Amino acid sequence: MRSETEPRTDQPRRTPADRAARLAVTVFPVLVLVAGALGLLLPDAFAHYTADVPYLLGVVMFCMGLTMSLGDFKGVAQRPWAVGIGLVAHYVIMPGLGWLIAHALDLSPQLAAGVILVGCAPSGTASNVVTYLARGDVALSVSVATVSTVLAPLVTPPLTLLLAGEYLPVDAGSMVTDILKTVLLPVLAGLAVRLLCGRYVDRVLSALPWLSAVTVSVIVAVVVAGSATAIRSAAAVVLLAVVLHNGLGLALGYGAGKVARLGRPASRAMAFEVGMQNSGLAASLAGAHFSPLAALPAAVFSVWHNVSGALVAAWMSHRGGSEPTG
Repeated sequence: MRSETEPRTDQPRRTPADRAARLAVTVFPVLVLVAGALGLLLPDAFAHYTADVPYLLGVVMFCMGLTMSLGDFKGVAQRPWAVGIGLVAHYVIMPGLGWLIAHALDLSPQLAAGVILVGCAPSGTASNVVTYLARGDVALSVSVATVSTVLAPLVTPPLTLLLAGEYLPVDAGSMVTDILKTVLLPVLAGLAVRLLCGRYVDRVLSALPWLSAVTVSVIVAVVVAGSATAIRSAAAVVLLAVVLHNGLGLALGYGAGKVARLGRPASRAMAFEVGMQNSGLAASLAGAHFSPLAALPAAVFSVWHNVSGALVAAWMSHRGGSEPTG
């Protein structure tokens, strides 16, 4: 998701927009962590909202569409080679890692399917602002995130069927329909509103990341509440799976950029576009097509990848290098 907290790259660092971006990426994981704790401690208060998760996700994706512009798609045409590498890396590395980790840890069928589904999801909604904070190539990050989201209805279901089908039955056709309704249509609707009512949308852009953050937090609370009992027995192995999945994804994404000789800023963008997933979508699909337990890895990933993303971005920024490219 391209955040409105991203300043123009010809501005000096430490601007108010820079500080706002840092605040957003710091507060978001805290909100998600608090929401997860509430879902675990007060499951009865949230569990009956499970059916509303797809609609909540639609709100997040509509907000994403509102932050988009036609320039995001022009960036794809200007750099097709780099964007193509990012897409291939994203949809090969993370699904493959999910399958390998599920086998290596001998996860139960429900948890294995959930981990794999997280890997098959498009890029995470916070990847662009984290790329900015890491002084990475923001334009490339936005392009990869945009195209991976648009392609999700065509890519996520067959990949899930291929890799998770050995664990649980996967209705790929129904999954395509769900992704179209909860992801693609809201994104396109948001983009249309931005194009038609741009001057009015600009007035509320600063509130959109917080609306998205709160909505994702509610999704996490609902998902965790539905799996509260299972969390107590499976929390350790799920956390291990998520940390491995995210950490290896960040490292291999960066490595893919280096192997392709895209340069340091682009390699940093690749790290976050590969390692950070749309775990809200994964949680929604897992709850609808598998079980609340299968949604548990996505709920934990929602918390962890924002924490790890912020930490890695801070480390990369302190290492120095080129200014953000975008």
